[in-house]
Amino acid sequence: MQQHTPFKVPDTRALARTPLFPLALIVSLFFLWGVANNLNDVLVAQFKKAFTLSDFEAGLVQSAFYLGYFFVAIPAGVFMRRFGYKAAVVFGLGLYAAGALLFWPAAATATYATFLFGLFVIAAGLAFLETSANPYVTLLGPRESAASRLNLAQAFNPLGSITGVLIGQHFIFTGVERTPAELAAMDAASRTAYMHSEAAAVQMPYLAIGLGVIAWAVIIGVTRFPRTTAADDGAPAERGVLGRLLREGRFMSAVVAQFFYVGAQVAVFSYMIRYAQATMPGTPDKVAANYITAGLLCFMAGRFAGAVLMKYLRPARVLATFAFINVVLAAFAAFVPGHLGIYALVASSFFMSIMYPTIFALGVEGRGDTERKFGASLLVMAIVGGAVVTAAMGATSDHFGIALAMLVPMVCFAAILLFAWRRIVGAGVHA
Repeated sequence: MQQHTPFKVPDTRALARTPLFPLALIVSLFFLWGVANNLNDVLVAQFKKAFTLSDFEAGLVQSAFYLGYFFVAIPAGVFMRRFGYKAAVVFGLGLYAAGALLFWPAAATATYATFLFGLFVIAAGLAFLETSANPYVTLLGPRESAASRLNLAQAFNPLGSITGVLIGQHFIFTGVERTPAELAAMDAASRTAYMHSEAAAVQMPYLAIGLGVIAWAVIIGVTRFPRTTAADDGAPAERGVLGRLLREGRFMSAVVAQFFYVGAQVAVFSYMIRYAQATMPGTPDKVAANYITAGLLCFMAGRFAGAVLMKYLRPARVLATFAFINVVLAAFAAFVPGHLGIYALVASSFFMSIMYPTIFALGVEGRGDTERKFGASLLVMAIVGGAVVTAAMGATSDHFGIALAMLVPMVCFAAILLFAWRRIVGAGVHA
């Protein structure tokens, strides 16, 4: 999922040329947080094996992760404004590395809670990176090419997401899977050894990630970046803006829609492996992970297709159409489990692709700088939907099965459809 900075891009003198090496270092961050985000989809399945978790308990992987974003996004922005973009990037990479390195003792002790804390720390670091990298890219070069630079940087995010899934598929999944009956037939020592070996499978990949991130932080730390100067934010003019936005139904409907969108996206990807294995018995986890990769490719293709469509159609109309299609696809996956159902979930990724940026844009549309800044903060904080909806879907799966649990994201897509439809009607656009 591509995030947007909740803080206003400061005014700065246009640079004569783009500093290519510093820009490349910052663009790489979009790749790095894509890796972390979608490795979680593999961890949900892996930890379910390693700790014999319910679907609800396995979904806490995403809850811990997105709560880290929720609680740290605003402090990250304050840090950035106080110490600068580069300092925020280096500090964020430090947190990212610390969280990844926590996986080593967590695996050594086979402690699920320590893994969850490590994920929280990783997400805290990513909150720093996403808050600072988006605006920083716009400053590293001439102002007239800022949008094209940011689009280029965002293209590396889904590449990182696909890489994260491939890392998990080939270096975390062991290929050894035991059914509940087989586990019950094992003696206590053998069962404990199996579970410890599954937990230990994450050690080396996350150690490599942690060390690599540290090296990247050092490179960025010693690299000289062009100086940027923030403009005065006009604090007196900001008083009362947050309260006014919170009371405005039109704006808060965008926050609610964003909550449901992020929740639906994270929930679908988190349980795609589980769905494949439960509805197509005998599917190995390594094979099931291919569906996530296919979904991410559809997601990337959908962004390009959506950008083209929005040249000819209003964004709210495209959003409504895509949301309606996903309501149908999620319902199909719920009631037609198996190969056709998993294909429907993969296809839904294509139609999810434009939702986050479109809801974001509709939420801040027509607002001045101060309202845009505060509004963006609230829209970014709405990603806590990834924590709440994923847990709700896990609980639903535990009670009714993973197939019917797909009705949870279906409801989320219906809420997005309602939001888009109200914007179409409000704008006087008639079908």
